[in-house]
Amino acid sequence: MALINTRNRPAMLNSKALADAASWYCVFVLVALVVLTIFRDSFNDQLLNHANFRASQLLSRPCDEIYVVGEGETLHTISDKCDDPFIVENNPHIHDPDDVFPGLVIKITPSLHS
Repeated sequence: MALINTRNRPAMLNSKALADAASWYCVFVLVALVVLTIFRDSFNDQLLNHANFRASQLLSRPCDEIYVVGEGETLHTISDKCDDPFIVENNPHIHDPDDVFPGLVIKITPSLHS
């Protein structure tokens, strides 16, 4: 008959409980990552659809009375797009027509023959 060593038994139970807890923690983290990945993809799709909608709105209405200069735009391209040949005359804060930068706010007055 084999003798059971009772001194090591509590240590073995603690090790088993610790291993079980670690396994459940790993399962929880894995499930959480899968769920977050699914929601992230659907959230990115919603953001992309919203961005496309906003871009189509801006393109359909390119020239309000107040216009913010975008990247790569010049007064000439804005004048052509908004049908306002007098941008410099109507915006006294523009001292040099060649010094136009993104974020500059200008007033647009479309021509009457539009």
